[in-house]
Amino acid sequence: MSIQNTSENILSIRGLTKQYPSGVQALKGIDLDVKPGEFLVIIGLSGSGKSTLLKCINKLIDASAGQIIFHEKNSVAGEKAIDVDICKINSSSGVQKIRQKIGMIFQHFNLVPRHSVLSNVLMGKLSTTSTLQSLLGHFSENDINEAQKYLDLVGIGDKAHIRADQLSGGQQQRVAIARALTQNPKVLLADEPVASLDPATCHVVMDYLKKVNQELGITVVCNLHFLSLVRQYASRVVALKDGEIVFEGSPDQITQEWFEKIYGTGAQQVHIN
Repeated sequence: MSIQNTSENILSIRGLTKQYPSGVQALKGIDLDVKPGEFLVIIGLSGSGKSTLLKCINKLIDASAGQIIFHEKNSVAGEKAIDVDICKINSSSGVQKIRQKIGMIFQHFNLVPRHSVLSNVLMGKLSTTSTLQSLLGHFSENDINEAQKYLDLVGIGDKAHIRADQLSGGQQQRVAIARALTQNPKVLLADEPVASLDPATCHVVMDYLKKVNQELGITVVCNLHFLSLVRQYASRVVALKDGEIVFEGSPDQITQEWFEKIYGTGAQQVHIN
């Protein structure tokens, strides 16, 4: 199956299927386009395929079938975009390169607790730093300045030299965002980024993701549970159910009827104020 490249998409997903060795089919022929600069939110029940979809995009797991085409603009004016089928990448170097361009943050932060905040952010540079330099903690002044810049961007620049485990959960998630930004990604995937946080902190983290989206122009694809957050932050919504897309549209199109189709009759909306 071929995909016609257009300037409208940064990711084009066609016929994406994932079946686990247990026989569970997590994704069933997903077709989805992601546009540059949008804040796309994916919703659905646990087990609907949301996390599997993001992991396939970031090559954390291999899809069983289908295509994920990353359309990268050529830096040379007038040149065509460079199309990469992520599903066909097999080498470790190829995976490393795509992860530089498609960053990811997770529900549980994945920081090194005993390392400083700055050190954790600099780990985003490991793919472009020699093994010896990274083991010795030798990063260039430019790398350090860039890491500090992104810590400032997410509002915790003053925490650079304290240990990561001394931060609150919301602050740790902001460190994870800064770490992903040091890769200079074109797309940022966020897999349930506020699921481990208390309600009061959710908006702080989501506000910084929106800031990254709007000020840096980075495309964000985010999995969320809470519809109140979806309505506030998403520019577009896709809903998955049993590995298939059952809704695609704007947040204000999710009526009570659609909510029940996505989550089941009798499901109650939980509001994060």
